[in-house]
Amino acid sequence: MVEYTVELPDLTATQALGARIAGLLRAGDVVALTGGLGAGKTTLSRAIIHAAGHQGEVPSPTFTIIETYDHLPVPLVHADFYRLKSPEESQEIGLDDYRYGAALIAEWPDHAGGFGHEAGCLSITIQTPTPESGDAARRAIVQPGADWLSRWNDSESA
Repeated sequence: MVEYTVELPDLTATQALGARIAGLLRAGDVVALTGGLGAGKTTLSRAIIHAAGHQGEVPSPTFTIIETYDHLPVPLVHADFYRLKSPEESQEIGLDDYRYGAALIAEWPDHAGGFGHEAGCLSITIQTPTPESGDAARRAIVQPGADWLSRWNDSESA
């Protein structure tokens, strides 16, 4: 699988990545965000949602599990699957119904069974700096699925 590294030294860089993703989203897409607690998954989610045109607050769906943004040109579903105990729970909450005609931003996608097998999945792992690594900034490791590959590459040159 092809992967790209995007440096995220500050909030401005995270917002730029969010704007890039928002500009490429289509209904049926999944943006699967992985990383440890506090890595910046929700910050990137908020950047995508704001860049997609939402004005106002973007609450974390940690407790509600799903927040919807149906009013956007490409409707968005923002989900945080951290509290799910098994992938079957995503079906119990009606995830497929929420996803119909919308793009999904999924935090902790592995808790819902993962989405990497879907051609429309843009998998992003946010890595945080550690003292051992000597890195000073976060970075996003981006793996575009088949439906994302040309869009991602074309947006890089734009």
